[in-house]
Amino acid sequence: MPAPTAPSVRRLRSTARALRWLPEPESWLDVGTGDADFPEAARAFFPYTAFDGVDPTPRVLHAQAVERLEEGYRGALTDPHLTAHLRARYDVVSLLNRPADPAELRAALAVLRPGGHLLVESPDDPRPLLESHGCTIITTSRRSAHIPPRVATALPPKLTPLLPAARALDHTLSLLLAGTRLAGTYRVIARKDAHARAQDVGARDAGGQDHASPAPSAP
Repeated sequence: MPAPTAPSVRRLRSTARALRWLPEPESWLDVGTGDADFPEAARAFFPYTAFDGVDPTPRVLHAQAVERLEEGYRGALTDPHLTAHLRARYDVVSLLNRPADPAELRAALAVLRPGGHLLVESPDDPRPLLESHGCTIITTSRRSAHIPPRVATALPPKLTPLLPAARALDHTLSLLLAGTRLAGTYRVIARKDAHARAQDVGARDAGGQDHASPAPSAP
């Protein structure tokens, strides 16, 4: 598994740093974790937290095998069987660099404990849905936490030798735009209050998951 590049580590640690004011969480679920680059970076600030991950690809199973994750779940958090299995298990759930899908946000709230925190980085504003489910918005900022490759992707093939410079320019632009309305990402931290509503999930497995840990039995 290749290690993330230095700029990626800095971005991921910047995201984790946004929650440094929290007491050390016991458990943290990273949604769409892939190779678990974010949990690996977050351990710099939360060394005693147990990080789990869910992802639709086999990469999450490898991430558990190499001990980047305590538990790795292959599938979608919105699967009713998985959501029910993980219900109210986590102090923190992170959803990074992904659209603010209402079903996924409701599933994330379902697996959070009361008083737990949701960390969302998305091109969409998740606050209306979170507030409608009784959550308290703690902080909101506009970020370019995940570098949008504006220049690099527009580079014609004949200018491929300039790709490193284009990527460096994208990184510089992301830093300049951070905190402005032109930044491409909302970063929202929300708390699940005791009265918050979460989507009810059934016990039926919609299609099954591959788990690196033993598969859960239906509740």
